[in-house]
Amino acid sequence: MLLTMSTTVLSGIRATGRLHLGNYLGAVKGMLALQQEEAISTFFMVADVHTITTPYNIDELRINRREVIIDYLAAGLDPERSTLFLQSMVGEHLELAFLFSSVMSIARMQHLPTFKDKVKQYPEHATMALLNYPLLMAADILLYKANLVPVGIDQEPHIEITRQVARKMNEVYGTQLPEPQRFATKGEYVPSLQGIGKMSKSVEGSYISLTDTKTEILDRLKQAPTDSGVGRLTAMSQGVKNLLQLVELFSGAEKRKEYESQYEDTGIRYGALKAELATAIFAELKPLQERRQQFIAKPKLVDEVIEAGVTKARAVARETLDEVKEKMGLG
Repeated sequence: MLLTMSTTVLSGIRATGRLHLGNYLGAVKGMLALQQEEAISTFFMVADVHTITTPYNIDELRINRREVIIDYLAAGLDPERSTLFLQSMVGEHLELAFLFSSVMSIARMQHLPTFKDKVKQYPEHATMALLNYPLLMAADILLYKANLVPVGIDQEPHIEITRQVARKMNEVYGTQLPEPQRFATKGEYVPSLQGIGKMSKSVEGSYISLTDTKTEILDRLKQAPTDSGVGRLTAMSQGVKNLLQLVELFSGAEKRKEYESQYEDTGIRYGALKAELATAIFAELKPLQERRQQFIAKPKLVDEVIEAGVTKARAVARETLDEVKEKMGLG
């Protein structure tokens, strides 16, 4: 990763519920690593506008978007070092997304695999908001002229759209928008506990929440599919491979190799594996949960963090939007 004095990072998580291990390993850990770099500016938002592109509960959204800010703080994001804000409170995101829609064809957006997947998932909600999701994401990133975006591999098609938008705007209107790159993290793809796909808040039983107790974590792991546990009797199932990936993420590569050797020799006792894995996961989450309670007890502090973040984000966003509108003849 090449860092320069002008490097800026933006990332965000949808306000669809409490954060889970996939969010933590795939996004937040990357945020924490980037926050430590003195050479960069970091903007981390709660993507509450993105949340309304698929069916949602209004009351839950009101709660969840604040809960994500609390999760950010509990995980270690520092409002003195990073700008933490709610996307919906910076209206420039929506305005720039509309301007970007003037340089991107409908056909290009319809061909995105992520759009097709969401239409299959929500056939009655194939809205313009869903179609334009990647353009709003491009606006999120380019408003802050971000060079790096710490998101999972599944978001790469959206990052490519952002690069295409930047190129088109630069070519047609003479703007100076960067072409951002995805910043990969060690846990950029955290597998579902169900054995298929990745952890997702929209798929019950697929994830472990950052607020789960050790007992709850173990209960969730107990539901994860396995096989005979003996390699000479069967090929390793995807469910077991997913469990071993979690073992590597939380207990290290050597522990994974140890279980793989057992699989080929005496066999794996999945009850013991899941109990040990639950202990390792909870050991990492416990400090986050303790800090979370401290922030819950200080609602005024959380309000101040949000207000300060929105003010800082809006100042940068307004400057970029004004530049783009001037180049487009709208200034």
